[in-house]
Amino acid sequence: MSLKKEIERRKTFGIISHPDAGKTTLTEKLLLFGGAIQEAGAVKSNKITKGATSDFMEIERQRGISVATSVLAFEYKKLKINILDTPGHKDFAEDTFRTLTAVDSVIVVIDVAKGVEEQTEKLVEVCRMRNIPIIVFINKLDREGKDAFDLLDEIEQKLKLTVTPLSFPIGMGYDFKGIYNIWEKNVNLFSGDSRKNIEETIEIEDVSSVELDKIVGEKAAKSLRNDLELVYEVYPPFDREFYLDGSLQPVFFGSALNNFGVRELLDCFIKIAPQPRPKHSDTRLVHPEEKEFSGFVFKIHANMDPKHRDRLAFVKIVSGTFERNTPYLHVRNGKKMKFSSPNAFFAEKKEIVDISYPGDIVGLHDTGNFKIGDTLTEGEEMQYKGIPSFSPEHFKYINNADPMKSKQLEKGIDQLMDEGVAQLFTLELNGRKVIGTVGALQFEVIQYRLEHEYGAKCSYESLNVFKACWVEPKDAKSAEFADFKRVKSKFLAKDKRGQLVFFADSAFTLQMTQQKYPNILFHFVSEFK
Repeated sequence: MSLKKEIERRKTFGIISHPDAGKTTLTEKLLLFGGAIQEAGAVKSNKITKGATSDFMEIERQRGISVATSVLAFEYKKLKINILDTPGHKDFAEDTFRTLTAVDSVIVVIDVAKGVEEQTEKLVEVCRMRNIPIIVFINKLDREGKDAFDLLDEIEQKLKLTVTPLSFPIGMGYDFKGIYNIWEKNVNLFSGDSRKNIEETIEIEDVSSVELDKIVGEKAAKSLRNDLELVYEVYPPFDREFYLDGSLQPVFFGSALNNFGVRELLDCFIKIAPQPRPKHSDTRLVHPEEKEFSGFVFKIHANMDPKHRDRLAFVKIVSGTFERNTPYLHVRNGKKMKFSSPNAFFAEKKEIVDISYPGDIVGLHDTGNFKIGDTLTEGEEMQYKGIPSFSPEHFKYINNADPMKSKQLEKGIDQLMDEGVAQLFTLELNGRKVIGTVGALQFEVIQYRLEHEYGAKCSYESLNVFKACWVEPKDAKSAEFADFKRVKSKFLAKDKRGQLVFFADSAFTLQMTQQKYPNILFHFVSEFK
């Protein structure tokens, strides 16, 4: 198959939501339809309770939340679909932000009862900034929830989206009869049986026909006709071009747990979602159809298999083909590297692949050569842009709780920081190590993983820091910069890349410092060069 055909066959997307909106359940049901798994993790057998397929870290199973991005791939109707299932918990938002640099489109999951929640707003804002095409899936329709029109209004107002429903619920909660599929012009009847792979679907070209009354009952049929009249009047018709440029968002309704409305979502997704898209590097726009291979590291994960101390760098392929045992240039290091066992993923299951195409995600075994944002090419000197580190919100000193294991602790911290779990700062004054995280829960994850994956123990001490800012002087040799370094020496640190960072203990301190040193720039995102 030609490169062009392989590119057309691929769809790479992320699933994002607030915790508990049913994101991981939806991921599983998509895999069920793709025939990639035979039963969902939510199915409880008598002997054991299975964890969700995409939640493979022990701490995720204990907590019931996703803390790392999983990569899953499956085939459906001759297409290759790559899903990136992201953490919903706000404490792991940075991982999700980085993952959004590797997707070509997004499905946003919203809970019918809770509506639009804070975390969803933040993530959708990132998608809007990047013009990523979005499909909205309103989940848990078998439960009592908000009115469908109220929800659509809320999505438009809070997420600043322009929506158009492509399916519409018939009733809700106890009265939930099913869904009218506007996209395919048919009715899906809800049986409430999650074991049924595909619910009963009845073609209905004309909703005014008596056939509808027979299927769902007169009252529900009348209500649906009124709703659809309103839908056609109020919302714009679906236009794929508007969807692709990020100015129109189709909405589907369903219940992922009951496997309802998922097939409709998937069938529409494969028709409208974009194939791999061009990406900007620091020198030019790179197109997927180019012959020369290029890709970038958007995630690093240590110890996916605790039995083997393996560390994988997840690479999104942007152009050309990635082939096993072929030397590629690691642009930052200026070295050529070969990979004898690149992996394709299915949650924690991995298989070695000989060739991968644009849109695919490959896992490369890494001995510490890669950092997030690194670019691989066939020789061209370029770096892909847009993989930032955000200023952390929480800070603590990290101490060694077992002096006999200092090497293990050092190695563990080093690898977890490369993974992007948190950021490590070293104080200029005394060399003490400070860990900065986006969310407080990450400290727990670090402690847990250090102990269970590296055999090292750590303890924390509080540190009063309001914000960490990356420092960029307009003139590094100026008297102003020298004065700043002298006066603020107690509050200066270096990050893992050796960039200077200023710890401000309050918003007031930061404001005063900015006024006093006008020729020094203070950045809240590290990617400013």
